[in-house]
Amino acid sequence: MRVIVIGAGLGGLTLAHGLRRAGIDVAVYERDAASGRPQGVSLHVDERGRSALRACLPPAHVAMVEATTGGPREQTLTLSDSDGELAVTDARPSDGVAGRARPGRQVHRPLLKAVLLTDLDDVVRFGAEFTRFEQRADGTVRAWFADGRTDTADILVGADGIGSAVRRRYLPDVRVVDTGRRMIMGATPLRAAVGTGLPGLIGHSPASAHIRGTTMVLAVLRFTESPLTARRRWLPALRRTAAAEVEDYVMWALPVTRESLGAATLSRRARELTAELPPALRTVVGEAWPDMTVELRTGSIPPPEPWPVRPVTLLGDAIHLAPGFGGNLAMQDARHLCEALTEAHRGRLGLLEAIGAYEDTMRRNGFTKAGR
Repeated sequence: MRVIVIGAGLGGLTLAHGLRRAGIDVAVYERDAASGRPQGVSLHVDERGRSALRACLPPAHVAMVEATTGGPREQTLTLSDSDGELAVTDARPSDGVAGRARPGRQVHRPLLKAVLLTDLDDVVRFGAEFTRFEQRADGTVRAWFADGRTDTADILVGADGIGSAVRRRYLPDVRVVDTGRRMIMGATPLRAAVGTGLPGLIGHSPASAHIRGTTMVLAVLRFTESPLTARRRWLPALRRTAAAEVEDYVMWALPVTRESLGAATLSRRARELTAELPPALRTVVGEAWPDMTVELRTGSIPPPEPWPVRPVTLLGDAIHLAPGFGGNLAMQDARHLCEALTEAHRGRLGLLEAIGAYEDTMRRNGFTKAGR
C-alpha cells in the first residue's frame, strides 16, 4: 500500500509516522518551505492528542514530547482588576463539559512540529504545492503539483488545513465560513513577567481576564524538562536549534474582530488594546517577542452530508474546524485513519471499507458544535 499525504501539519505528520511504523509506504507533500508559516506558539494537548501521539510516534519521539510539556491544566481561571492588581475571581474545572476544555498540558507548538519532522527527511517534500488529482481506472490516485511533478498512490489524504486544496477539488460544495473573528497571539519570556506576580497567580492554569471591555487570555508554559536537556536524553536527532532557542514563557491572546484589527502592526495593535489594563498585563504584551506575535483567523465548516467513499479522504481542519482544539482533533483523526489503513494493509479490511470506517468515526468526533 502507498499513501500520499498533502500537508505537513500536526495531523499529516502524526499519520506519516504511524503509517511508516505499520510498514506502509507514505509520502508527505507540503506547499510551504521547511520553516513553515505562523500558526500560533502554544497548543493545549488533551488526551485525544496525547493518545494519538503515543499510538503513532516512535517511543523516543513520544518521550521527547512528554518531557517538554507544561504542568497539568485542570482548571480555567477568571481574572479581574482590583485597584490595579489582578485577582482570581473564578475557577472552573477543565472537564470537557458544557464547552469547557478537557484536562491536558500545554506544549510549544514549534517544538512539537520539529519533533514530528524528526526522522522523516525521506518522507516529507517541502515546496510542493498540490494542484489536482485524478482517480485512475485501476483504482489508484494520481496527484499533480505546481512544479510539474506527479505521484501515484492507493489513497490520497488531505491534511492541508482550513484552505485545503484537496477539499476544494474533492468536495467543492463544502465551504469555509469566515466568522470575522480574529486572534492576536503572542509570547513573552517568563523572566520578563516574573516581577508582575502573574506567573505565581495563575500557575499552570489557563486564565482569562475581562477588564474594561478587553478580553485577554493567558497561560504560562514552564517546561517540565529543559528542551535541550530532553533532546540529549531522548531525541538527539532533533534539530538542535529547535530545542536551544526555547525558554519558559507566557502565552497570551487578544480576541478581536476583523473590523477592530485595523491597519496597525500586530504588536502595536496589541499594545493599544491593552493600554487600559492592569500593569501586569501591559508588561506581558509590551515585553513580548515581536517575531512571535501573529494573527489567527477563525472560520467554520458547516457539517456536510456524507459523501461516497473513494480512495481520497480528509482529516483535521481540512474538513472540520474546532478553534483551540483543532490540533487534538487532527492528531486523533490521524490515529484513527492510521489504524483503519493498517487493517487494510494487513488484509483484514478492504481499502474502501477502511476509509469508510475512518470517515464514520471522524464525523462522530469532528462534526460536533465545538469539537470538544
